[in-house]
Amino acid sequence: MRSLPRPRTVPPPRLLLPAALVLALAACTMEPQYQRPAAPVPSAWPEGAAYRTPQAKTASGAAQPGQPAQPAGPSAADLGWRDVFIDPQLRQLIELALANNRDLRMATLAIDESRALYQIQRAAQFPTVEGNAGMVSQRLPQRLRATGQPAQITTYNAGIGLTAFELDFFGRVRSLKHAALEEYMATEEARRSAQISLVAEVADAYLTLRADRELLKLSQDTLKTQQDAAEMVRRGRQVGAMAQLDQHRAQTQVETAQVGVEQYTRQVAQDENALALLIGGPLPKSVTDAGAAATNPNVPAQDPLDARTLVSEFPEGLPSSVLVRRPDILDAEHRLKAANANIGAARAAFFPRISLTGALGVASSSLAGLFSGGMAWVFAPQLTVPIFDAGRNRAGLDAANVRKDINVANYEKTIQTAFREVADSMAARATYERQVQAQEALVREGSETRRLSEMRFKNGVDDYFGVFDAQRHLYTAQQALITYKLAGLTSRVSLYKALGGGWREVTEAAPAANGGARQAPAARPQAAAQPQAAARPQSVAQPQAVAQTQAVAPTQAAAQPQAAAQPQAPAQSPAAAQPAPVAATPR
Repeated sequence: MRSLPRPRTVPPPRLLLPAALVLALAACTMEPQYQRPAAPVPSAWPEGAAYRTPQAKTASGAAQPGQPAQPAGPSAADLGWRDVFIDPQLRQLIELALANNRDLRMATLAIDESRALYQIQRAAQFPTVEGNAGMVSQRLPQRLRATGQPAQITTYNAGIGLTAFELDFFGRVRSLKHAALEEYMATEEARRSAQISLVAEVADAYLTLRADRELLKLSQDTLKTQQDAAEMVRRGRQVGAMAQLDQHRAQTQVETAQVGVEQYTRQVAQDENALALLIGGPLPKSVTDAGAAATNPNVPAQDPLDARTLVSEFPEGLPSSVLVRRPDILDAEHRLKAANANIGAARAAFFPRISLTGALGVASSSLAGLFSGGMAWVFAPQLTVPIFDAGRNRAGLDAANVRKDINVANYEKTIQTAFREVADSMAARATYERQVQAQEALVREGSETRRLSEMRFKNGVDDYFGVFDAQRHLYTAQQALITYKLAGLTSRVSLYKALGGGWREVTEAAPAANGGARQAPAARPQAAAQPQAAARPQSVAQPQAVAQTQAVAPTQAAAQPQAAAQPQAPAQSPAAAQPAPVAATPR
């Protein structure tokens, strides 16, 4: 006989409705949907004579201002600093700075703190279960006893309990966790910004040191030349061939050159001290030995500021694909998302809060019979409904909205600041290249003028005043050439930093043009690692609940200003005013 199928058990309708209501409330959130603000910058870099370099760089993948970038080659943000800074001594200094710099170490420790705060907020989503054991001994007076006799009662208990677990029906706890996550991610991006700034500061300080060493050697050579000239004038004065005025002019040139020697001796010492602070220790022997050789008159003269041996060229790209790659941009966006999540928590404060407290265990009047006694339990759900708070919740929501508006304004300002930084650096790089070429021609003409003046003096055509004047102008032109070369090199460093480069050690392939989620890094950099290990710092590991950061699309988005407390670079600003045509003028 064929058996009939058993009817399926259907839950009573009265149980389905509460279950559906609980599930719906558990998925509820008061957090507003995040929308990235539009970037208030043009879609292309500025155009004009100030941005045109002497040679186009389209072959390497870069583009002239206003033109689309070529697809070949990685962007500046993907270039490792080892591929941009090609001087071996500079690479060694950057390695030491990444291993020992205290500012970078503090930024790394701030990530640890932010991660811990996120874990604290994340733990609020789960119940807290605690074990407890105790003894209660009390004496009851006779009036509280049915027998009319006082008594002492002792109770032993042990068990586990659930302490005030909040059922997050309206998303308050989830919003706070989301805000803590975004703050943690912002701190990680801030560390990357600190590393980019540190790499640029070390490069600027090193280039400034090399320039000041060259200025010191120029001053020493000029002093020797002026001393020889003054001696010649003195001998001519003794035989009556030179006037007393010529002798005073010659001595004036000697003292002027001596002032320059002392000035640049001081500058070199201060540059070395600033560089030692950045790398967190004494300068390597290779750097100090190079300084001794640079100021040794017996060492053949070389160009210490040759860009081909110091800082390589790199493509600029377009604002839409460059600015969004900067760590300070991602920092700004994460903080904006955190402010957006806090609005959800402020909204949830207007709704009821349900918390559960319970305990389960055993109790006995004697310690020996504790675990053979009876079972004891407590279950105490609590519903809290805001009725009157004198406007506290409304003020909290208003404050959350204002904080979001502040972050939006800060985010937009960051975009504009980043765009200006890149545009200024591009203009500085292009104009300084042309200015160095013109100044080199001026130095050549000055050298020829001095040579002809000396010939005219030796042939008796002119007095020695023409030689003095030619030497003074040549010295000033040579000083200015070194200053402009330094400014041109530091403008390249500034452009590399403004484009978001410096946080990688070696070049990696650029991400797809359509963006995508950025995978969470694997490990935190060790602040006190050896130079070789610290040269490639890695970002901090994501918390367990987070596998990826929010997707960042390369639209016209955005950047945040650099952290306000960054250490000030000792290097001279590339945009500094041109030196006045006076020898040994303090910078």
